[in-house]
Amino acid sequence: MIHKMYREQQLNCDIATAWEFFSSANNLSDITPKDMNFIVLTEMADDEIFEGMIIDYYISPLLGIKMKWKTEIKQVDFQKSFTDSQKKGPYKLWNHHHEFIVNEKGVFMKDSVDYELPLGFLGEIAHQIFVRKKLEHVFNYRYKVLEERFNKKIK
Repeated sequence: MIHKMYREQQLNCDIATAWEFFSSANNLSDITPKDMNFIVLTEMADDEIFEGMIIDYYISPLLGIKMKWKTEIKQVDFQKSFTDSQKKGPYKLWNHHHEFIVNEKGVFMKDSVDYELPLGFLGEIAHQIFVRKKLEHVFNYRYKVLEERFNKKIK
């Protein structure tokens, strides 16, 4: 079964700043909970994102067990959107669409994730017991870090 997760967040910055931050795989570790032990393996001389870009990671999604995760950038619309898709990793399907909409407050960001677990019925049980909660934890952490980074109130 394909599951969906959707998040949105207002960022108080310009589109160039938002795009530079989110289109760089090197920043993913900063917005991923430390307990996931997320490490970007691909060395990138510059962070210019492009269709067909392959990025390798290590991630420990469960019980500290280290796994390799490989994603490919499938779509890029400069300073508007990009989509990454899992090529190898813990999911049967993973498509993450990032969208950036300029508004009067800065940039409104939308995250849409379609994902499916392997193992059929067993994967669905795992989803109900812990996977959905783990993904919510990851995206809640991300929201908090981004609030601190982009929306911190100056006193």
